[in-house]
Amino acid sequence: MVSNGAFTFVLHSHLPYAREAGMWPHGEEWVHEGISETYLPLLDALYDLKEEGVDYRITVSVTPILAEQLGDPLIADHFETFAEERATWAAADVERFTESGDAELKRLAEHYHAWYSSTLKSFRSRHNRDILDALKTLQDEGYIEISTCAATHGYLPLLGRDSSIFAQLRTGIRSYERSFGRKPTAIWLPECAYRPGRSAEETVDGIVRPSIETFLKEQGIRVFFTETHTVEGGRPVGKAAGEAIGPYGEVYQRIAVEPSDDLQDEPGTTYKAYWVGDAAGDVAVLARNNRTGQQVWSGTFGYPGDAAYREFHRKDGVSGMQYWAIGAPGTDLGEKPLYNPDLARERTESHADHFAHLVEDLLEEYRAGAGKPGVISSNYDTELFGHWWFEGVAWLKRVLLRLAQSDKVDLTTATQMVNSYLPDRVVELPESSWGAGGNHSTWMNPETEWMWPVIHGAERRMEALVAENTDPDDDVKRVLAQAGRELLLLQSSDWPFLVTTGQANEYATKRFREHVERFDLMAETAELGELGPGAREQLELLERRDNPFPTIDYRDFAERQGHAEIQ
Repeated sequence: MVSNGAFTFVLHSHLPYAREAGMWPHGEEWVHEGISETYLPLLDALYDLKEEGVDYRITVSVTPILAEQLGDPLIADHFETFAEERATWAAADVERFTESGDAELKRLAEHYHAWYSSTLKSFRSRHNRDILDALKTLQDEGYIEISTCAATHGYLPLLGRDSSIFAQLRTGIRSYERSFGRKPTAIWLPECAYRPGRSAEETVDGIVRPSIETFLKEQGIRVFFTETHTVEGGRPVGKAAGEAIGPYGEVYQRIAVEPSDDLQDEPGTTYKAYWVGDAAGDVAVLARNNRTGQQVWSGTFGYPGDAAYREFHRKDGVSGMQYWAIGAPGTDLGEKPLYNPDLARERTESHADHFAHLVEDLLEEYRAGAGKPGVISSNYDTELFGHWWFEGVAWLKRVLLRLAQSDKVDLTTATQMVNSYLPDRVVELPESSWGAGGNHSTWMNPETEWMWPVIHGAERRMEALVAENTDPDDDVKRVLAQAGRELLLLQSSDWPFLVTTGQANEYATKRFREHVERFDLMAETAELGELGPGAREQLELLERRDNPFPTIDYRDFAERQGHAEIQ
């Protein structure tokens, strides 16, 4: 039987730079929790499938700043301490519940003790304390595609200088090459944020601004991902480039058939890939399929809200272990029933089977209507699985098994999907993101607008430093490299996001200001042109504290504003 189309999961793995930057509730424990609850369980699931002879495919995005942390020996040591502590806390709970005579809680504590002990064993023995190498092996063997991102998840459309967009991408790709031994061909744009190109007449400063896909083409990227509304948008009217009402409000949308520039009276769809604007024929976009996404994200019928699954928010007052299930809708946190791992496992299997059938049905339905095969890109944050939805990794594992066995669906990766199901349309995407309203307001709003002039000023100062240091000595090169690191770190989209959402307002503000201060310190040192004993000590301290991207090239921040092509 000929398949009805192709499917890929796209899992976006990202955490902000948190190395030695505090612990609970905000800081390096973010990374430790991600390793224990998401990244190691996911690796174990993927290696289990491989060893069982399952010919699966999946796309896993790893941001460069996360990769730098996962490959850091210090974080590996701290993670082992983290997991050992929690295994000890669970063991103490076993004794506590034995003394209290609570058999059910004792069994759950034993379950957690075994779980953390197994996690440590997996980290040390199965994956040799090297998560990046374990991922690389799966990619080299053809099971996964590892996609990349901008270096520190900088919000590209709001950066003031094209040099910063270039440096975010180029530094991220260098990090990828060092970690995985090849160049990436797929990228998850930070926050799915996109900007089209603008002519000199369309900009405030009268300078040409290249589109995001222009930068991607120069780096050899074949495909990126976007939110549903960015492609679906709405139906253009006649040949006019008008406004269309989409699920997130008004978005600008045009679709043209190659090789003509004529506009088509056709809405976009997530069941196909499109070539993108200025890089048509080279760079394609895959939009998140909303129907499969809703099946996980919907608060009404999404799988993670099932009564049998583990409750995330209620934790034991002594150990912090999560011993409760979600329970019936509307159940107060204090009234949650105890968690039953066996029942949760059964629900995971039935939900996975339902999802696999859904994918098959959706592609069959699309093919019947369109007369040709379709594609589905089902995109999620990796940390949803395991961390937020404890059973999510087991669900993923079973879905991959089911779809690998399907004769109706090609289970593939993002780049393979584009190459096998070549786009036949060109889309001009609107300025957009995955955030509220489909725009930039989650990152640029009254609470965060003070950050952007600071970012833009640092960008211009970095350009000036590059221009003034055409042949610096080795000491000044180190200073400039560290200034570049601090600029990338202060540009992280995580800081305004955490301020806007209120998840860690004070922490995010503090971290942002720290990286600004460190950048200014390095810039002042570079402007002096020499290192005294005090300046050298400060440089060495920052090189130890903020150490990602050892191959960073400060020259990537050279001014390039107004270039029609990226130099």
